[in-house]
Amino acid sequence: MSDVRYVLDASALLAAMMGERGAETVEAHFADACISTVNLSEVVAKLTERGVPADSIEESLSDLDLDVRDFDTPQALRAGALRDVTRSKGLSLGDRACLALAGELKAIALTTDAAWTEIDLGIAVELAR
Repeated sequence: MSDVRYVLDASALLAAMMGERGAETVEAHFADACISTVNLSEVVAKLTERGVPADSIEESLSDLDLDVRDFDTPQALRAGALRDVTRSKGLSLGDRACLALAGELKAIALTTDAAWTEIDLGIAVELAR
């Protein structure tokens, strides 16, 4: 994988996998993006809720050959610390995990959630749609 410029939020990866609006934007960044294990878990959960069989999910994710990053202690601490400043916008643990990884890598968090752009965290955020 090349240098990471983007960190994918679950919403961005789901948009790409489901062919939703913003899919092209997300797909254009697969080569220079990574995703946290937390956000990958969210994607699997959402696809399962939509009735996609587990083997199909695993195959699709394998085909994407994503750079998956483990959620570690420094990211957990940062994600936890972001709770107070993101609570008013309804950001979840998964959202904060994505932002924590983006902050650590000095990368751009790629999401479909416009609320992220309303919070100044010193972390670059780009909307896929």
